[in-house]
Amino acid sequence: MNSAHPLDPDLTRPSQNGVYFVGDGDLARLADAGRRDELAVCRTDLTGCADKAGLLQRLAASLSLPADFGQNWDALADCLRDPVWLPGWGHVLLFDHAGDLQRDAVVDFDVLLGMLDDAATFAQDAERPFFAFFSLPGHHNA
Repeated sequence: MNSAHPLDPDLTRPSQNGVYFVGDGDLARLADAGRRDELAVCRTDLTGCADKAGLLQRLAASLSLPADFGQNWDALADCLRDPVWLPGWGHVLLFDHAGDLQRDAVVDFDVLLGMLDDAATFAQDAERPFFAFFSLPGHHNA
């Protein structure tokens, strides 16, 4: 997993895939960059999200997960590793207000980070861009 990186990652290069922590103001710029590079861009607002059930519901909606999504970690991992349901040659996932989940559901936050990191590695092996950006208090400049 990557922490705040001093330079902007090149969203077209799978070698830079990963999970990044950024400041609130960085998400709009990253969304614009992802769209410019014709990547699928999904934004999830985690304001007030305090548990696994709420997180999975928000992800199902913001990522337009398939109707048969099982609302559990295994189903999410499967969807993230093979996002055929989400058109795009690569993916940029943006998480607003991630500090709420990090503070109120530490274990669930860590599980999500691990899953996204795994999905980024899986995508890198398939030579497909996959980035996750979490806006957290105190982080600046992706």
